[in-house]
Amino acid sequence: MARERRPTLDTVAREVGVSRATVSNAYNRPDQLSASLRERIISTAAALGYAGPDPVARSLAKRSGGAVAVMLGHRLSAAFSDPALSIVLDSLADTLDVERSMLLMPGVEGGPRRESVGRAHMDVAVAYSLPDDAAALAEVRRRGVPLVVVDQPALPGSAMVDVADRAGAALAASHVVALGHREVGVLAFALSPDDRSGPVSAARISSSRYRVTRERMAGYLSVLDDPPIWETPGCLRDHGREGARWLLTRVPRPTALVCMSDELALGALRAAHDLGLSVPGDVSLVGYDDTQAAQWADPPLTTVRQDLTAKGRIAAELAISLLDGARPGPARTLPTTLVERASTGPR
Repeated sequence: MARERRPTLDTVAREVGVSRATVSNAYNRPDQLSASLRERIISTAAALGYAGPDPVARSLAKRSGGAVAVMLGHRLSAAFSDPALSIVLDSLADTLDVERSMLLMPGVEGGPRRESVGRAHMDVAVAYSLPDDAAALAEVRRRGVPLVVVDQPALPGSAMVDVADRAGAALAASHVVALGHREVGVLAFALSPDDRSGPVSAARISSSRYRVTRERMAGYLSVLDDPPIWETPGCLRDHGREGARWLLTRVPRPTALVCMSDELALGALRAAHDLGLSVPGDVSLVGYDDTQAAQWADPPLTTVRQDLTAKGRIAAELAISLLDGARPGPARTLPTTLVERASTGPR
């Protein structure tokens, strides 16, 4: 018995008695058809076993399938363990409609491998918080793929959304100084993608390859006078706990810590408890991001708020505009505000 051929657009068109283009419009441009005709086409296609146009074939024909590749600076697990990143990705994915697929590309040593970017099917790339010299960015440029940058690095010819990081960090430092704290420690993000953790020198700061770390550090240092600084290799609570233990066992002991994320601050909260210190009685803590965890901490965290949902939405809107042929405009910089809660108090 001859093998039955898989139904195609032409099969459906013949069965309904319309043109091939009309069947295509039922899937790709439903506004061009009446509701009754589109329903007749879709139901006939379902009865014939036709699942709809092949998105890969359509992508090749159009030379653009709306594929958005999100390049991360860390392993994929960060998308689940870092609340701030999760909020941004959720908002980004929610804003992209069903016609646009999203590919997550995890990173090692500061971003996806260049060869992975070279093989990936993408029509626009979104760089989420990569170091200045990430190899993935060079490959995106080589391929001529439009680029949206979230947070870092700032690159000419790319669309960008970021936040007022320097101003936000200055708000945090000014807050604890206004409360009378003079010995203030800093829990910092990585300065370079080399997995280093430990005390930070001025030379290490000046050679930083991460724009966000540089900006937040500059904000703290615009207010604080030579604070002790601990660099973390990531954004896990365990990283904050380790760094805070070092800071809080120094002599003189800091009476306040400013942290580059809420997750680091929550780790510092645990370290304070480990050492028998009360918050804010013995040490005040300030985070950064204003994730839900900050609100539910005990005590609730004072933190610098950035609109993570808006950041993801704007990144997606910029990607869609580039797919539609728009040119990158100026960077969209979102404001930061200080949210005062019970983790800070007078010295």
